[in-house]
Amino acid sequence: MQLSHLRLHLRTHTGERPFTCDICEKSFNQSSTLKLHLCNHTGELPYKYDVCKKFFRWSGSLKQHLRTYTGERPFKRDLCEKHFIHSSHLKLHLRTHNEKEPFACHECKKSFKKSDALKMHLHAYTGW
Repeated sequence: MQLSHLRLHLRTHTGERPFTCDICEKSFNQSSTLKLHLCNHTGELPYKYDVCKKFFRWSGSLKQHLRTYTGERPFKRDLCEKHFIHSSHLKLHLRTHNEKEPFACHECKKSFKKSDALKMHLHAYTGW
């Protein structure tokens, strides 16, 4: 392990956060995290995809966007052989394979696998 990596790792144990935002005074253990945080205040979108001219705040968001062009679907379910662009889509899909219905109506206690189904139920139930 490099010395710089060790110092960074030790900060997770000591709670040291030497990099502080001048605007909101929130502190961070890495200068790179502070730099990304500053984008929240400035509105800067530092990651750009030249083909479609879209900008992104996070490199991960750009990476996910690129999958719409490449067709890459790295998140897969072996049981049914379905593949997904986003891990969150796989997590939603996994609910169809189990009995869990984590979204419950607070009025009638009926449960749903997807939050959208609960929202539709609530709209019909309460009229909002």
